[in-house]
Amino acid sequence: MRSMKPLFFLLCSWLTTAFAADETLVVYNWSEYLPKQVINQFTKETGITVKYSTYDSNEAMYAKVKTLNGKGYDLVVPSTYYVDRMRREGLLQKIDKTRLSNLGNLNPRLLNQPYDPNNDYSIPYLWGTTGIAINTKTVDPQKVTAWADLWDPGYKKKLLLLNDMREVLGMGLKVLGYSVNSTNEDQLRAAYEKLTRILPNVRVFNAESPKSLYLSGEVPLGMDWNGDANLANQENPKIQYIYPKEGVSMWLDSMVIPSGAEHLEAAHKFIDFVLRPEIAKIITEKVGYTSPNLAAIELLPEKVRNNRIAYPTEEDLKNAEFQIDVGKALPIYEKYWQQLKTGK
Repeated sequence: MRSMKPLFFLLCSWLTTAFAADETLVVYNWSEYLPKQVINQFTKETGITVKYSTYDSNEAMYAKVKTLNGKGYDLVVPSTYYVDRMRREGLLQKIDKTRLSNLGNLNPRLLNQPYDPNNDYSIPYLWGTTGIAINTKTVDPQKVTAWADLWDPGYKKKLLLLNDMREVLGMGLKVLGYSVNSTNEDQLRAAYEKLTRILPNVRVFNAESPKSLYLSGEVPLGMDWNGDANLANQENPKIQYIYPKEGVSMWLDSMVIPSGAEHLEAAHKFIDFVLRPEIAKIITEKVGYTSPNLAAIELLPEKVRNNRIAYPTEEDLKNAEFQIDVGKALPIYEKYWQQLKTGK
């Protein structure tokens, strides 16, 4: 009688593959923020299928997760102030850091922040700044050194503003000399009133792909995130990124696991996968934003490490502020944002 061992091992191999193929990870992330190459490699290595969808603002992400009561997604990537809010509202669950063998690659300066002490609920993914993008072919860069310059009447119907409440209101606050995290209603009202006077210059609000509008020539200048501007600059060196003298806002986007996530093992595997230096290197190079992964930065070519758009100097970050949760002042932000967008 022929041995059944080969058949037995073949059957076990088939069953392992079949069950792995059924394993799923549902990811909800910012637009153009994760290379397809990374998703494909993760699936190839683990057999886990990734269902991937995107959003263009923290507000849109939060509304969706809140409506679903933390269910429906296994991994989301909010900014600092929404990590804080979602954590306090019970929309996130603790991350089991014992499953993360690559956690030590992260920059300690970006860990243990007030929005998530000990990083119990969030793991840094990418960070960056919000400044001014400009097409130097059509706009003199010597005339645009500050946020206040965007109010110049000569830029009528030429500006792009990010479709992002905190970024736009933060710009208004900065121009007036206030903190981007102000909770003072008088200051927020003043910022709103200041922003109403820039509206004649605004051609479009966009947060899904600002770079496409700069590259197409539809807009010659306006707000942008540094990574988006970095990618635009790689395609067209005439598009430059300016650190306004009033100061940029800084943000950190982190990987979190919603409270209703169903595929916890897959979520932890993905977080640890992204923390691998060679994977984090691919992400920062393809997406253009700044990596919090020190081991990945060491792998980058010197040209990339010295690119001030993605990796700013201390001087570039003068007067910069990290966005933080504004707590009970959030409805005030939302009120003025809606009034600004609707013109009422």
